[in-house]
Amino acid sequence: MGQLSDRIEVKNVSIEFPGVKALKEVNCEFNCGEVKALIGANGAGKSTLMKVLAGANPTYTGQVLYNGTPVEIRNPTDARNLGISIVYQEVDSILIPNLSVAENVMIDYLIYDLKGVGVIDWSTMRERAAQVMKDLGIDIDVTALVSSLTLAQKQMVVIGRSIVQNCKFLILDEPTAPLSTKETEVLFELVRTLKARGCGVIFISHRLNELFEICEKIIVMKDGEIVGEREVDGTLTINDIVTMMLGRETGEKLDKSGRETGDTVLELKQFGDAQGRVHDINLHVKRGEIIGISGLVGAGKTELCKALFGAYGHTKGEYILDGKPVNPATTGQAVKAGLALIPEERRKEGIFLEESVSRNLSVVTLDKYSRLLGFVNRGRELETAKTKISQLLIKTPTPAQKVGLLSGGNQQKVTIGKWLDSEADLYIFDEPTKGIDVGAKMEIYKLIVTLARSGKAVIYTSSEQSEILTLSDRIYVMYDGTIQKELDPAATNDQEILFYCTGGK
Repeated sequence: MGQLSDRIEVKNVSIEFPGVKALKEVNCEFNCGEVKALIGANGAGKSTLMKVLAGANPTYTGQVLYNGTPVEIRNPTDARNLGISIVYQEVDSILIPNLSVAENVMIDYLIYDLKGVGVIDWSTMRERAAQVMKDLGIDIDVTALVSSLTLAQKQMVVIGRSIVQNCKFLILDEPTAPLSTKETEVLFELVRTLKARGCGVIFISHRLNELFEICEKIIVMKDGEIVGEREVDGTLTINDIVTMMLGRETGEKLDKSGRETGDTVLELKQFGDAQGRVHDINLHVKRGEIIGISGLVGAGKTELCKALFGAYGHTKGEYILDGKPVNPATTGQAVKAGLALIPEERRKEGIFLEESVSRNLSVVTLDKYSRLLGFVNRGRELETAKTKISQLLIKTPTPAQKVGLLSGGNQQKVTIGKWLDSEADLYIFDEPTKGIDVGAKMEIYKLIVTLARSGKAVIYTSSEQSEILTLSDRIYVMYDGTIQKELDPAATNDQEILFYCTGGK
């Protein structure tokens, strides 16, 4: 761990991507033994700055100083040698699923038996890994395969690996976005432990309320620049932070008027998937209606969305769409039946990261742009993309930009935009604002209301009660794979929703 006097200084750091100046003369500092938040709207430059410190953005200009001495961080090894570790949102990409927890924790420090050549001392390796996890208060069996762990546990494994690597500064990029309330509390306790041991923690989050619980200072970024740094001193409010992030106050209310409720689009009776991930589901949704599905992580929200969309094959119970029984066994059949899914894991399941914005926006309805023999009319495809980019306020330098280079909020807009000219009657949104800033959230809310005004039926899942209350006409609460309760948003509150989310009856 670091000494309390250890510090990183960022001086006049800039970085450019094609058509975008992502960082502009950034100056800030981070200290060991301190938990500091780094926040801003999507595209503000938070992750770009942290990737500079992690060695993943080597083309930066300016200086990084460690304890006053200029250092070069041009690759992850440079960062690791300085004691800087980062835990990205996509932890699966940095863990080896078919190895054990111990092997993943000790991957860079495998212990060799001195009596042999290149023979791993498995017993000692497991003991060291177990001690690291115990010191951090993490209760995970180090012999378990990483593939068997929850997302929260995988985060803990990555953090454990960082500690083995003598981490002095730990960067957590949206660590609580996929976590339940209980899992978040466990993570916060771990952060406090790291701080007490002298580690500096840099905490990126869009859940502004949690910053007051875990952070001492907050740095706010906007358009690639630092626009302020504030202490969490009892006088700072969420509205102060939002004003700094967006450059304006936001008291905007969501206007859900102008909708007419029509016929029932979807009705489920004793619905479930063949494997039992979800079971005994009874619900309905009408044209022009937005129903919210609330529940903690693991309650079955995502599984319900995927079962409806044919991802698990044939289902059980009654599945009635526009008055007719259906049972899509594939996602292709679900699309033909009139369903659209905006999945929780947008980078894995919602977009093609290496393809252009234009191609992603047309991928669902590519046949509309196809000429004879299947050749794509790229002119029509481009014009449609430009219209959607303008309509959805997608921030991209050009329609040809790779989607993987856009911010999370703009990636989500592309994920939604590809469905807008489809024939879908039922739109399923699974945690669509995960990892998205407060300004982009409101834009997505408005888009959902616009879909409902046009007569579409909408299912919206979220583990955030405030979102469910804001958007929903009716609320279904899920627990343990089934519907626990139906609630009226006008006659309920956060506490009652959470009561049923945790199994209350």
